[in-house]
Amino acid sequence: MDKPLIKPKQGIILISEPSLRDFYFRQSVVLLAEHNEEGTFGVIINKPIEARIRDVIKDFPDKDMPVYLGGPVKTDSIFFIHTRRNIDHSLPIMRGLYWGGDIDVIRNLLENDELTDRDIRFFVGYSGWHPNQLDREILEKSWILSHTTVSEVIRADSEKLWSNHLKSMGKDYAIWANFPIDPTFN
Repeated sequence: MDKPLIKPKQGIILISEPSLRDFYFRQSVVLLAEHNEEGTFGVIINKPIEARIRDVIKDFPDKDMPVYLGGPVKTDSIFFIHTRRNIDHSLPIMRGLYWGGDIDVIRNLLENDELTDRDIRFFVGYSGWHPNQLDREILEKSWILSHTTVSEVIRADSEKLWSNHLKSMGKDYAIWANFPIDPTFN
């Protein structure tokens, strides 16, 4: 199952190895928003939670937009990624995809129906690694690294993203897509 070596960097996704049992990262796909000598951070893009954005942010437009579990760090905060390059204070992750920005601009765009769930995703918390921590986890084979597209990050069926991405990587990885969440139940 050796694939060409992909290095962690902005815009790469991490796909958890099937036997990873961590509550947050079991069968997860993590979009890396930053990776440098100071560490790594990103968001889990395939774990929607029961709440909607209007339930999480007080005085926010009454939109039926899902919220995702972004990771175990700062779970008392909301983070977002979006496809709008003209939002002040947003940072590019990859071509056509941005991290954060001016929340008042986001609020106005939502109120005016100029932003939909096909343009933005909201997350409770984020995923973070200390310097070299992610590199060690990759060496331990906890993660498979892969390229992705903006469409896959924002518009794909998030609940099937982990298994669908593994299937798209070829037959050696496709078998992992059917790996049970808890192998002791098998």
